[in-house]
Amino acid sequence: MTPSPPRAASSAATGGPAASAAPADPSASPGPESLAPTDHDGEMLRRLRALRGAGSWDEVPEAAREAWEAPYGSTEPLDLRIENREARGPHGIVPLRVYSPAARSRRPRPALVWCHGGSFQHGDLDMPEAHETARRIAAGADAVVVSVDYRLCDEPAETGGAPARRLPGESFPVHAPIPGDDVIAAVRWTRSMARLIDIDPGRVALGGASAGGNLAAAVSLRLAEEGEAPAASLLMYPVTHPLNPEPTAEEATALAELPGMLRFPPATMRLMAETYLGRPLEEATAHEFPGLAAPEQLAVLPPTYVEVDEYDDLRCGARRYAEQLTAAGVEVELVVRRGVTHGHLNKVGLPQAAESCEAMARILREI
Repeated sequence: MTPSPPRAASSAATGGPAASAAPADPSASPGPESLAPTDHDGEMLRRLRALRGAGSWDEVPEAAREAWEAPYGSTEPLDLRIENREARGPHGIVPLRVYSPAARSRRPRPALVWCHGGSFQHGDLDMPEAHETARRIAAGADAVVVSVDYRLCDEPAETGGAPARRLPGESFPVHAPIPGDDVIAAVRWTRSMARLIDIDPGRVALGGASAGGNLAAAVSLRLAEEGEAPAASLLMYPVTHPLNPEPTAEEATALAELPGMLRFPPATMRLMAETYLGRPLEEATAHEFPGLAAPEQLAVLPPTYVEVDEYDDLRCGARRYAEQLTAAGVEVELVVRRGVTHGHLNKVGLPQAAESCEAMARILREI
């Protein structure tokens, strides 16, 4: 769900309807946020300053826009085997891309099922948030990464109404819970193929970024309720609530630096949520936005890593979700990735993206 120029790539419930997050409970804090060590005044912030004051991309000079979208470096060659596979789910085939270290392993590897972002409407297996992230984690963790090409919703009329890309045989409108069902099919496929892809089925984590982070969190909850919890959840700048909670003073100071087109105001969040839901936001449930879950629901979740971007409205919901998990007794690590805006895993060559991938690789190595 990366705010960007137009058309850029940027859960059945037991929790009851709700429209926004409960206020933060100071006694239910995950503790001080771990602050990632990147230079606070890095290249992304230098590019961001050139956008300051703009309310839309139409107000940004072409040179500044080109600089904002330019890569931060090149990709590095990695010794991996990459294969396209398919899972079967309740709505048809689910395309997968499997990333495996080329070298043989003496024991089964851990695995990560990974979900890209894109506002539930955009994205694919080739975008950097999918492809480059999967490559880096597979190499860095000596793990197998299964990237999921889940079904997407059509754009709403308010943002152009473009149809989403369709998978073979797909002739039905896509709304929740269909994308999450696809992710569940991917997790079950990964476990069922453990011997063939040389993984330990008990060490399968589930992760994602932005809208994909929402799916990873919501599917982790759905699977845990069925006794199939992943070994860990890795949530990168996730959409956890249909509307963002109020920011803390520190969050508000950072968000004030953002130009309008990189913000997620309530109207934008409502439109995205209702496009995904296919019904009014007020009918959202915990299986669609897990930040709506009661503590007793969240208590079944596995250890969870939550990483937020410093300059991103979604950090408020993700921080609140980490607080909710802590209050429910779930092991949580909350990290603020300094010096970056929403969707930083889509920035090729960005040092902070490499650091985020290494943080996830560390967790996979340890499960």
